[in-house]
Amino acid sequence: MRFLHTSDWHLGRRFHGEDLIPAQRAFLDHMVDTARTEAVDAILVAGDIYDRAIPSLDAVRLFNRALHQLVDLAVPIIMISGNHDSAHRLGVGSGLFARAGIHLRTDPDTCDVPVVLNDADGPVAVYGIPYLEPSMVRTQLEAEAASHRAVLTAALDKIHADLTDRRPAGTRSVVLAHAFVTPGTGQSEEPRVEESASERDISVGGVAHVGADVFDGIDYVALGHLHGPQKITDRAHYSGSPLPYSFSEAAHTKSFTLVDLTPGTVPVVTRLPCPTPHRLERIQGTLEDLLNDPAHEQLKDAWLEVILTDPALPFEAMARLRRRFPHTLSLKHQRAFIPAQATDTPTYTERLRGRSELDIACAFITDLRGSAPTPDEHDLLQQAVDAARVNELQKETV
Repeated sequence: MRFLHTSDWHLGRRFHGEDLIPAQRAFLDHMVDTARTEAVDAILVAGDIYDRAIPSLDAVRLFNRALHQLVDLAVPIIMISGNHDSAHRLGVGSGLFARAGIHLRTDPDTCDVPVVLNDADGPVAVYGIPYLEPSMVRTQLEAEAASHRAVLTAALDKIHADLTDRRPAGTRSVVLAHAFVTPGTGQSEEPRVEESASERDISVGGVAHVGADVFDGIDYVALGHLHGPQKITDRAHYSGSPLPYSFSEAAHTKSFTLVDLTPGTVPVVTRLPCPTPHRLERIQGTLEDLLNDPAHEQLKDAWLEVILTDPALPFEAMARLRRRFPHTLSLKHQRAFIPAQATDTPTYTERLRGRSELDIACAFITDLRGSAPTPDEHDLLQQAVDAARVNELQKETV
């Protein structure tokens, strides 16, 4: 059986002020053409359909247009909600959509209700696990704890129970999930995956990731959330986003994932490139060098992030850059190191770079009273950070 796996459309998102609706329309058209050309048996969309819980009207219109195109393909489409989506809003009309072959899985209670497909080798049960916010679904799933690992384990337990009762025995299984998944068990190792600056933090208790072992026994896992296409295990892959959504993705080759699932073998995965409106580039140097160096002429059509190294930020730097590079979208100032001006005191921006909200809160306590938070105080600060993130999520999605 052949699947087209995609995720993280983020319909309605802007890129440093640039309207991406035309580019998103182009990749959806390309997806439909690809599904038709490659004769896929189903399309898997692993979450973050929209960029916001309450999407713009243009984004809703684009999604509506895509639904009509997908129905015309006459192949099943299985979609789940991601952490950017409002599961309740996206799931409206799911029963009616299913009659047209569009299967939305936005409710954790339906994660063990598969879409069953058939080919010459027998049935394939396709399950959809929407994004699971641990504190909001723990009771519903009867999970052991309010953690990503616990709620995903509870969802997979329900799926395995359903698979055990299925006939014929050996029914192939596919699971869609929107989560931060790493190789191995995820219990002690640091993530060995590629993250992007455009992905929203989903940490709970300081831990955002789970190990791929929670999906043991599943023939193929179609993952969403991380924006870089990547292999987690032989049977678990991220398709990545079809468009770049931050300059941290400049090195990505945006793609769809074509999956061929044959009984008794590892899935065959092929990356199919997606069209992008402009390539992403980062350049660094003094303003005069960037404006006058002929080697940069090739960057006139690229979306640019510019890092200026002048001792002081030049006057009207962005306007001057855009006269040569019309698609300069991001401007940063990072002074070149000058030994005579060196100081042991980092700037405020340098002190915050790469630090989490919890790190900043702990540093504040330390600076305020001269001693680091105690273990109990650290736990309370972690709970406050988690509660603030969940509260923001609830305001958006509930």
